[in-house]
Amino acid sequence: MTTPRKTKAFAPASIGNVSLGFDLLGAALAPVEGEFLGDWVEVTDADNFDLTVDGRFAHKLPAGSENNIVTKCYHYFQEKLVNAGLAKLNVALHLHKALPIGSGLGSSAASIVAAFYALNEHAHAPFDKDTLLEMMGELEGQISGSVHYDNVAPSYLGGLVLMTGESSPLAAKLPCFDSWYWVVCYSGISVSTAEARRLLPSEYNLADTLSFGRQLGVFVHSLYAGDEELAAKMMTDVIAERHRKALLPRFDDARSAAFANNALAFGISGSGPTVFAVSRSLEDARATQAWLDANYIQNEDGFSHVCKLSYEGTHTQTR
Repeated sequence: MTTPRKTKAFAPASIGNVSLGFDLLGAALAPVEGEFLGDWVEVTDADNFDLTVDGRFAHKLPAGSENNIVTKCYHYFQEKLVNAGLAKLNVALHLHKALPIGSGLGSSAASIVAAFYALNEHAHAPFDKDTLLEMMGELEGQISGSVHYDNVAPSYLGGLVLMTGESSPLAAKLPCFDSWYWVVCYSGISVSTAEARRLLPSEYNLADTLSFGRQLGVFVHSLYAGDEELAAKMMTDVIAERHRKALLPRFDDARSAAFANNALAFGISGSGPTVFAVSRSLEDARATQAWLDANYIQNEDGFSHVCKLSYEGTHTQTR
Protein backbone atom coordinates (compact mmCIF):
# COMPACT_ATOMS: atom_id res chain seq x y z
CA MET A 1 0.00 0.00 0.00
CA THR A 2 1.41 3.38 -1.03
CA THR A 3 1.73 5.99 1.70
CA PRO A 4 -0.04 9.22 0.66
CA ARG A 5 2.39 12.05 -0.08
CA LYS A 6 2.11 14.99 2.29
CA THR A 7 3.34 18.58 2.11
CA LYS A 8 3.17 20.73 5.22
CA ALA A 9 3.83 24.49 5.18
CA PHE A 10 4.27 26.98 8.01
CA ALA A 11 3.59 30.71 7.57
CA PRO A 12 4.67 33.12 10.33
CA ALA A 13 2.70 35.93 11.95
CA SER A 14 3.40 39.41 10.69
CA ILE A 15 3.15 43.11 11.54
CA GLY A 16 1.33 45.05 8.84
CA ASN A 17 2.15 48.74 8.23
CA VAL A 18 5.00 48.78 10.80
CA SER A 19 3.51 52.18 11.80
CA LEU A 20 5.07 54.35 9.08
CA GLY A 21 4.29 52.27 5.97
CA PHE A 22 0.51 51.99 5.67
CA ASP A 23 -0.24 49.09 3.27
CA LEU A 24 3.37 49.26 2.06
CA LEU A 25 5.49 47.71 4.82
CA GLY A 26 5.27 44.41 6.66
CA ALA A 27 7.49 42.37 8.96
CA ALA A 28 7.49 38.62 9.67
CA LEU A 29 7.96 37.46 13.26
CA ALA A 30 9.82 34.66 15.04
CA PRO A 31 9.66 34.42 18.86
CA VAL A 32 13.06 34.36 20.55
CA GLU A 33 11.94 31.41 22.70
CA GLY A 34 12.00 29.28 19.55
CA GLU A 35 8.33 28.32 19.35
CA PHE A 36 6.29 28.85 16.21
CA LEU A 37 4.01 31.90 15.94
CA GLY A 38 1.91 31.29 12.85
CA ASP A 39 -0.32 28.78 11.06
CA TRP A 40 0.36 25.41 9.47
CA VAL A 41 -1.41 23.86 6.46
CA GLU A 42 -0.87 20.25 5.40
CA VAL A 43 -1.80 18.91 1.94
CA THR A 44 -2.28 15.14 1.61
CA ASP A 45 -3.00 13.01 -1.46
CA ALA A 46 -6.67 11.95 -1.25
CA ASP A 47 -9.48 10.75 -3.49
CA ASN A 48 -11.86 13.46 -2.23
CA PHE A 49 -11.32 16.97 -0.90
CA ASP A 50 -11.80 17.52 2.81
CA LEU A 51 -10.66 20.20 5.24
CA THR A 52 -9.94 19.45 8.88
CA VAL A 53 -8.97 22.07 11.44
CA ASP A 54 -7.38 22.11 14.88
CA GLY A 55 -5.34 24.52 16.99
CA ARG A 56 -5.87 27.00 19.82
CA PHE A 57 -8.07 29.34 17.76
CA ALA A 58 -9.82 26.80 15.51
CA HIS A 59 -13.08 27.32 17.40
CA LYS A 60 -13.09 31.00 16.38
CA LEU A 61 -13.26 30.21 12.64
CA PRO A 62 -16.52 30.44 10.66
CA ALA A 63 -18.62 27.28 10.86
CA GLY A 64 -18.50 24.95 7.86
CA SER A 65 -15.43 24.09 5.80
CA GLU A 66 -16.92 25.85 2.75
CA ASN A 67 -16.63 29.15 4.65
CA ASN A 68 -12.98 28.63 5.58
CA ILE A 69 -10.44 30.73 3.67
CA VAL A 70 -8.23 27.65 3.21
CA THR A 71 -11.03 25.92 1.28
CA LYS A 72 -11.32 29.03 -0.88
CA CYS A 73 -7.56 28.88 -1.48
CA TYR A 74 -7.92 25.26 -2.59
CA HIS A 75 -10.64 26.06 -5.13
CA TYR A 76 -8.79 29.13 -6.41
CA PHE A 77 -5.58 27.15 -6.83
CA GLN A 78 -7.40 24.40 -8.73
CA GLU A 79 -8.88 27.04 -11.03
CA LYS A 80 -5.42 28.46 -11.69
CA LEU A 81 -4.09 24.98 -12.50
CA VAL A 82 -6.85 24.43 -15.05
CA ASN A 83 -6.27 27.86 -16.60
CA ALA A 84 -2.61 26.98 -16.97
CA GLY A 85 -3.48 23.70 -18.73
CA LEU A 86 -2.38 21.60 -15.75
CA ALA A 87 -4.08 18.72 -13.98
CA LYS A 88 -6.00 19.37 -10.78
CA LEU A 89 -4.70 18.08 -7.48
CA ASN A 90 -6.46 15.22 -5.69
CA VAL A 91 -5.85 16.26 -2.11
CA ALA A 92 -7.28 16.94 1.33
CA LEU A 93 -6.13 19.80 3.59
CA HIS A 94 -5.56 20.28 7.30
CA LEU A 95 -5.25 23.71 8.97
CA HIS A 96 -3.57 24.14 12.34
CA LYS A 97 -4.95 27.50 13.46
CA ALA A 98 -2.57 28.95 16.03
CA LEU A 99 -3.17 32.66 15.35
CA PRO A 100 -6.23 34.51 16.67
CA ILE A 101 -8.72 35.92 14.15
CA GLY A 102 -8.90 39.71 13.92
CA SER A 103 -5.73 40.10 15.98
CA GLY A 104 -3.58 42.34 13.79
CA LEU A 105 -0.97 39.58 13.48
CA GLY A 106 -1.79 38.62 9.91
CA SER A 107 -3.94 35.66 10.94
CA SER A 108 -5.87 35.26 7.68
CA ALA A 109 -2.69 36.00 5.72
CA ALA A 110 -0.80 33.21 7.48
CA SER A 111 -3.52 30.66 6.66
CA ILE A 112 -3.66 31.85 3.04
CA VAL A 113 0.12 31.88 2.59
CA ALA A 114 0.59 28.45 4.15
CA ALA A 115 -2.23 27.00 2.03
CA PHE A 116 -1.01 28.37 -1.31
CA TYR A 117 2.62 27.57 -0.56
CA ALA A 118 1.82 23.98 0.43
CA LEU A 119 -0.47 23.47 -2.58
CA ASN A 120 2.14 24.88 -4.96
CA GLU A 121 4.92 22.71 -3.53
CA HIS A 122 2.67 19.65 -3.61
CA ALA A 123 1.97 20.37 -7.30
CA HIS A 124 5.76 20.58 -7.95
CA ALA A 125 5.85 24.40 -8.01
CA PRO A 126 4.00 25.29 -11.23
CA PHE A 127 3.67 28.97 -10.21
CA ASP A 128 6.54 31.40 -9.66
CA LYS A 129 6.98 33.65 -6.63
CA ASP A 130 5.19 36.72 -8.00
CA THR A 131 2.27 34.70 -9.38
CA LEU A 132 1.82 32.93 -6.07
CA LEU A 133 2.07 36.20 -4.13
CA GLU A 134 -0.56 37.76 -6.38
CA MET A 135 -2.88 34.83 -5.65
CA MET A 136 -2.29 35.28 -1.93
CA GLY A 137 -3.15 38.98 -2.17
CA GLU A 138 -6.35 38.26 -4.09
CA LEU A 139 -7.62 35.91 -1.39
CA GLU A 140 -6.58 38.25 1.42
CA GLY A 141 -8.57 40.97 -0.35
CA GLN A 142 -11.71 38.87 -0.10
CA ILE A 143 -11.50 39.20 3.69
CA SER A 144 -10.32 42.78 4.12
CA GLY A 145 -12.30 44.27 1.23
CA SER A 146 -9.27 45.33 -0.84
CA VAL A 147 -6.09 43.73 -2.17
CA HIS A 148 -3.01 44.57 -0.12
CA TYR A 149 0.17 42.66 0.54
CA ASP A 150 1.60 44.00 3.79
CA ASN A 151 0.84 40.76 5.67
CA VAL A 152 0.95 38.09 2.97
CA ALA A 153 4.27 39.32 1.52
CA PRO A 154 6.34 39.26 4.74
CA SER A 155 4.70 36.02 5.87
CA TYR A 156 5.64 34.45 2.53
CA LEU A 157 9.05 36.03 1.91
CA GLY A 158 10.24 36.66 5.48
CA GLY A 159 11.96 39.67 6.98
CA LEU A 160 10.99 43.31 6.48
CA VAL A 161 9.24 43.78 3.15
CA LEU A 162 8.31 46.81 1.04
CA MET A 163 5.48 46.55 -1.52
CA THR A 164 6.54 47.92 -4.89
CA GLY A 165 3.19 48.50 -6.60
CA GLU A 166 4.61 46.71 -9.65
CA SER A 167 3.56 43.38 -11.12
CA SER A 168 7.12 42.05 -10.80
CA PRO A 169 8.58 42.11 -8.28
CA LEU A 170 5.51 42.68 -6.16
CA ALA A 171 7.60 43.08 -3.03
CA ALA A 172 11.21 43.80 -2.09
CA LYS A 173 12.99 42.61 1.04
CA LEU A 174 14.72 45.35 3.02
CA PRO A 175 17.69 45.13 5.38
CA CYS A 176 16.97 45.68 9.06
CA PHE A 177 18.83 45.86 12.36
CA ASP A 178 19.61 42.43 13.79
CA SER A 179 19.89 43.97 17.25
CA TRP A 180 16.21 44.94 17.35
CA TYR A 181 13.73 42.98 19.45
CA TRP A 182 10.07 43.19 18.43
CA VAL A 183 7.58 42.85 21.30
CA VAL A 184 4.04 41.98 20.20
CA CYS A 185 1.05 41.82 22.52
CA TYR A 186 -2.43 40.64 21.53
CA SER A 187 -5.03 41.94 24.00
CA GLY A 188 -7.52 39.13 23.35
CA ILE A 189 -10.25 41.19 21.67
CA SER A 190 -10.98 41.11 17.93
CA VAL A 191 -10.81 43.98 15.44
CA SER A 192 -12.12 43.48 11.90
CA THR A 193 -9.67 44.71 9.25
CA ALA A 194 -12.56 45.83 7.05
CA GLU A 195 -14.15 47.75 9.92
CA ALA A 196 -10.84 49.33 10.89
CA ARG A 197 -10.34 50.53 7.32
CA ARG A 198 -13.78 52.14 7.36
CA LEU A 199 -12.66 54.36 10.24
CA LEU A 200 -10.10 56.04 8.00
CA PRO A 201 -10.86 59.23 6.09
CA SER A 202 -11.22 59.02 2.31
CA GLU A 203 -8.87 61.98 1.88
CA TYR A 204 -5.79 63.27 3.73
CA ASN A 205 -4.36 66.77 3.93
CA LEU A 206 -1.17 67.71 2.14
CA ALA A 207 0.90 67.95 5.34
CA ASP A 208 0.11 64.33 6.32
CA THR A 209 0.77 63.13 2.78
CA LEU A 210 4.16 64.81 2.72
CA SER A 211 5.03 63.44 6.17
CA PHE A 212 4.10 59.92 5.08
CA GLY A 213 6.29 60.08 1.98
CA ARG A 214 9.20 61.69 3.80
CA GLN A 215 9.14 59.18 6.65
CA LEU A 216 9.03 56.17 4.37
CA GLY A 217 11.84 57.49 2.16
CA VAL A 218 14.08 58.40 5.11
CA PHE A 219 13.32 55.08 6.83
CA VAL A 220 14.41 53.02 3.82
CA HIS A 221 17.52 55.20 3.44
CA SER A 222 18.31 54.69 7.13
CA LEU A 223 18.09 50.91 6.82
CA TYR A 224 20.63 50.86 4.02
CA ALA A 225 22.81 53.47 5.75
CA GLY A 226 22.74 51.53 9.02
CA ASP A 227 21.41 54.55 10.92
CA GLU A 228 19.39 52.91 13.68
CA GLU A 229 18.47 56.13 15.49
CA LEU A 230 17.14 57.87 12.38
CA ALA A 231 15.20 54.76 11.29
CA ALA A 232 13.49 54.50 14.68
CA LYS A 233 12.63 58.20 14.64
CA MET A 234 10.67 57.68 11.41
CA MET A 235 8.46 54.93 12.90
CA THR A 236 5.37 57.00 13.65
CA ASP A 237 1.95 56.61 12.03
CA VAL A 238 0.42 59.74 10.45
CA ILE A 239 -2.24 57.76 8.54
CA ALA A 240 -4.20 55.35 10.74
CA GLU A 241 -3.21 55.36 14.40
CA ARG A 242 -5.14 58.42 15.60
CA HIS A 243 -8.31 57.04 14.00
CA ARG A 244 -7.93 53.45 15.18
CA LYS A 245 -6.51 53.72 18.68
CA ALA A 246 -9.99 54.32 20.11
CA LEU A 247 -10.64 50.63 19.38
CA LEU A 248 -7.69 49.63 21.58
CA PRO A 249 -8.27 50.08 25.34
CA ARG A 250 -5.19 51.48 27.17
CA PHE A 251 -3.28 52.10 23.95
CA ASP A 252 -1.83 55.43 25.09
CA ASP A 253 -0.88 53.94 28.46
CA ALA A 254 0.86 51.08 26.67
CA ARG A 255 2.80 53.51 24.50
CA SER A 256 3.95 55.49 27.56
CA ALA A 257 5.02 52.31 29.34
CA ALA A 258 7.00 51.10 26.31
CA PHE A 259 8.93 54.37 26.03
CA ALA A 260 9.49 54.38 29.79
CA ASN A 261 11.21 51.05 29.20
CA ASN A 262 13.48 52.52 26.52
CA ALA A 263 11.50 51.39 23.46
CA LEU A 264 12.69 52.82 20.16
CA ALA A 265 9.23 52.70 18.61
CA PHE A 266 5.67 51.71 19.46
CA GLY A 267 2.57 51.26 17.34
CA ILE A 268 -0.44 49.26 16.20
CA SER A 269 0.25 46.00 14.43
CA GLY A 270 -1.89 46.09 11.30
CA SER A 271 -5.44 47.06 12.27
CA GLY A 272 -4.93 46.03 15.91
CA PRO A 273 -5.66 45.21 18.63
CA THR A 274 -2.12 43.79 18.77
CA VAL A 275 0.48 46.43 19.55
CA PHE A 276 4.21 46.22 18.95
CA ALA A 277 7.31 47.82 20.45
CA VAL A 278 10.88 47.82 19.18
CA SER A 279 13.69 47.55 21.73
CA ARG A 280 17.49 47.53 21.52
CA SER A 281 17.99 44.97 24.30
CA LEU A 282 16.28 41.82 25.46
CA GLU A 283 16.10 43.26 28.98
CA ASP A 284 14.14 46.30 27.78
CA ALA A 285 11.92 44.10 25.61
CA ARG A 286 11.11 41.86 28.59
CA ALA A 287 10.25 44.89 30.71
CA THR A 288 7.82 46.18 28.08
CA GLN A 289 6.36 42.70 27.69
CA ALA A 290 5.80 42.41 31.46
CA TRP A 291 3.84 45.69 31.53
CA LEU A 292 1.73 44.66 28.55
CA ASP A 293 1.02 41.25 30.08
CA ALA A 294 -0.18 42.88 33.30
CA ASN A 295 -2.07 45.82 31.81
CA TYR A 296 -2.90 45.44 28.11
CA ILE A 297 -4.13 41.83 27.89
CA GLN A 298 -7.87 41.72 28.59
CA ASN A 299 -8.84 38.05 28.62
CA GLU A 300 -7.56 34.48 28.45
CA ASP A 301 -7.09 34.65 24.67
CA GLY A 302 -4.43 37.35 24.96
CA PHE A 303 -0.69 36.69 24.79
CA SER A 304 2.64 38.35 24.12
CA HIS A 305 5.97 37.40 22.57
CA VAL A 306 9.40 38.90 22.28
CA CYS A 307 10.47 38.30 18.69
CA LYS A 308 13.15 38.80 16.12
CA LEU A 309 12.33 39.10 12.44
CA SER A 310 11.63 35.77 10.74
CA TYR A 311 13.95 35.91 7.75
CA GLU A 312 12.97 32.42 6.60
CA GLY A 313 9.31 33.23 6.03
CA THR A 314 7.18 30.36 4.79
CA HIS A 315 8.74 26.92 4.54
CA THR A 316 7.64 23.35 3.98
CA GLN A 317 8.06 19.85 5.28
CA THR A 318 7.47 17.23 2.56
CA ARG A 319 7.17 13.49 3.07
